[in-house]
Amino acid sequence: MAATKKYEMDMTSGAILPKLVLFSLPLIASGILQLLFNAADVVVVGRFVGPQAMAAVGSTASLINLLINFFIGLSVGVNVCVARYYAAGKDTALSETISTAVLTAALSGVLLILLGTALARPMLELMGSPQDVIGDSVRYLRIYFLGMPAVMLYNFISAIFRAVGDTKRPLYFQLAAGIVNVFLNLFFVLGMRIGVAGVAIATSVSQALSAACLLVILTREEGRLHLDLRRLHINRQKLLEIFKVGFPAGLQSTVFSLSNVIIQSAINSFGSIAMAGSTASANIEGFVYISMNSVYQTNLSFCSQNIGAGKYSRINPILYRCLGLVTVIGLALGLLANLFSSQLFSFYTTDPAVAAYGKERLLIITGPYFLCGAMDTMVGSLRGMGYSFEPMLVSFLGACGTRILYIMTLFRLPFFHTLSWLYIGYPVSWALTLFCHFLTFRIVRRRFPQTDRKDGMA
Repeated sequence: MAATKKYEMDMTSGAILPKLVLFSLPLIASGILQLLFNAADVVVVGRFVGPQAMAAVGSTASLINLLINFFIGLSVGVNVCVARYYAAGKDTALSETISTAVLTAALSGVLLILLGTALARPMLELMGSPQDVIGDSVRYLRIYFLGMPAVMLYNFISAIFRAVGDTKRPLYFQLAAGIVNVFLNLFFVLGMRIGVAGVAIATSVSQALSAACLLVILTREEGRLHLDLRRLHINRQKLLEIFKVGFPAGLQSTVFSLSNVIIQSAINSFGSIAMAGSTASANIEGFVYISMNSVYQTNLSFCSQNIGAGKYSRINPILYRCLGLVTVIGLALGLLANLFSSQLFSFYTTDPAVAAYGKERLLIITGPYFLCGAMDTMVGSLRGMGYSFEPMLVSFLGACGTRILYIMTLFRLPFFHTLSWLYIGYPVSWALTLFCHFLTFRIVRRRFPQTDRKDGMA
C-alpha cells in the first residue's frame, strides 16, 4: 500500500490497540459534539421555556431516528466499500464509490424532507403525544427535516473519511458547528423568543455548516479521495455494493427505531412530566452510547480494510480488543453518569419531579450499558466481513422482537406496568442479542482463511 497521507491511517499493519485508540478518540469526540446539537436544544428549552417544551423536543428523537436511520445505515455500506477499495489499491472503483455515495446522500436528504414534513403530525398522533406537547413537536420536526440533505451529506462523507482512517477533520468541523449551534439556540430562544422553532432552526443551520465544510474538503482533496462535482454520478454496480451492506444495516436501524417508537408511546402514557424526565435521561445516555458506538465504527473500518488487504489473521484480534475497549468505556461512563446524576440533570431542568423520573431511567439503562456496546461491536466485525443480513436478522428477533413482545404481553399486566419494568426490557434484549451475535460471528469467521493472502492483493 502506498504511504498514507497526513490524516489517513494504515489499519492493516503494526500494533492494533494503539491504532484503535487513536482512531476512536476523535470519533468519540465527534459523536459527542453531534449529540450536543440535540442536547443543546433540550437544555435551552428545558431551562428557558419549560418542561412541556422539553418534552416536545425530546419526544421527537425516536421518530426522527425512525425516519432517518435507514438512510444513515446506507453509510455503513459506504464505509465498508471505500475501506476495501482503498486497502486493495483499486482507485477507479474507489472514485466511483465516492461519487455514488455523495449523490445518494443528497437525494436521500431531499426524500427525507418530503417524508418528515408530511408524516410529522400523523406519526406523533399515532404515538399518543399529549395535546400540551404535540403542537411544538410538529413545529420542531418540520423545521428539523429541512436540514436533512446536510445531515445525510455529513454522515456519508464522514463514513468516507473514517474508511481511510481520518476521524480528525470531521471532528474539527463538528466542533465549529457545535459552537455555532449553542449561540444560535440562545439567540433564537432568549433573543427572538421563538422557542421550539428557534432551536430547530439553530440545529439545521449548524448541520448545514459542518456538511458544507466536509464537502469542500472532499472536492479539494488531491489524492485518492478527490471528488469532482462535474463528474458526479451514480454508478449502478457501486450503488448495489453499498446497498448489499448498507440496506440490511439501515433496515435494522429502522426496526430498532420502530421498537423505540413503541417504547416512547408507552412512556407517553405516563404523562408529560415522565416524558420530560425520560427525555433528559435519554440525552445523558446518548453520550455514553455514542462513545461505545464509536468503537463499533472503529471495528467496522479496521475489519473492512484488513479484509480488503487480505490480512485475515487480524480479524479476531481486532474484535477482541474492541470488545475490551467498549466494555471499559461502557462501565466507566455508566458509573460516572449515575454518580453525578444530580449535577447532570440540573442542566436540563429545575423540576424535581422531572429529575426523579430521569434518574430512575438512567440507573436501569446505563448500569448494564456495556452489553449494548458489545452487541454493536460484534456487528461491526460481521459487516466488515461483508455479512450484513445475518446481524440484521439476529437483531430483529433478539432485540426488537423481545422488546415489542414484552410491551404487548407482560407490560400490560398491572404488576409490570411501571416505567422501571419498561426500561428493564432494554438490558434483557441486549444480553440475548449479544449472545446470538457471538454465535453468528463464530459461524461466519470459518468462511474466511485463518492466514493472510501472500500477495496482499484483493
